[in-house]
Amino acid sequence: MTATPPFGVNPEVARPADTHQVKVAGHLDDHWADWLGGHTLTLNDDASTTLTFAAVDQAQLHGVLGRIRDLGVDLLALCSLDDQPMNRPTDGTSPSSARALKATLHTERLTLRPATDDDAEATWAYRQLASVNEWLTGVPASFEEYRSSFVEPSRLASTVIIEIADDSGHHLIGDFMLRVEDAWSQIEVAERATGAQAELGWVLDPTHTGLGYATEAVLELLRHCFEELQVHRVVANCFLDNHTSWRLMEKVGMRRETHAVSESLHRSGQWLDTVGYAVLAHEWKRHNSTSRPTIKESR
Repeated sequence: MTATPPFGVNPEVARPADTHQVKVAGHLDDHWADWLGGHTLTLNDDASTTLTFAAVDQAQLHGVLGRIRDLGVDLLALCSLDDQPMNRPTDGTSPSSARALKATLHTERLTLRPATDDDAEATWAYRQLASVNEWLTGVPASFEEYRSSFVEPSRLASTVIIEIADDSGHHLIGDFMLRVEDAWSQIEVAERATGAQAELGWVLDPTHTGLGYATEAVLELLRHCFEELQVHRVVANCFLDNHTSWRLMEKVGMRRETHAVSESLHRSGQWLDTVGYAVLAHEWKRHNSTSRPTIKESR
């Protein structure tokens, strides 16, 4: 949730610009075109929007991408019309539909698995609670609307289901977000920054809080990010008033990097502070140099 300056180009140092296209989920209203820098918006038949714009360098490109991120919409594709498609998996899938978690993970008490369409109802049961959605971007008014959003490929790809098991079977207790993204870089080394950063988020059923499940799950996702995905950095953010969330970030070894004052408008009408946390691969290894619970992974 960062603000970026207008996408102007100093005419004294202007240089040829490359044309880019970004495809996002959903239809954006025309008034967003000006906010995004006066670029062209095209509404597609598949309920997506394509933004076409010119950028003279990668800093300007990331400025546009930063504003798109601030909208809270899912990025489906990014390509350069003057070159080859960028940041696109080689297997033909879109970046948003490539799962960061492809196999089920196990900790001492938990199972972490990729989400499926069938998980919509169980996650809706706790996400619609006022105590839970107080800190969420928003929850649709009906289950039908929520399910439609939940089953979108981009959301399923970044959703990790948390389960516990007992004699009666497995029970869903939370849904976490794991999204791999490109780190910012200068254009000469952009390839090395591809997939170098991951973002985490979490929502836990309140009937299962206070038992250490969230900590256990986040530690395993951090392990997965650094040991298997080989990312350089993992980030997370939340409202400052969401003490439970940022205390969890600190508990697992993340450090506070940003504190934005009155940055985000809450549905209560108040402008709230937000905080951003991060941990680097070498920091995580140092933090976890002591013994940890044995982790098993099923393939």
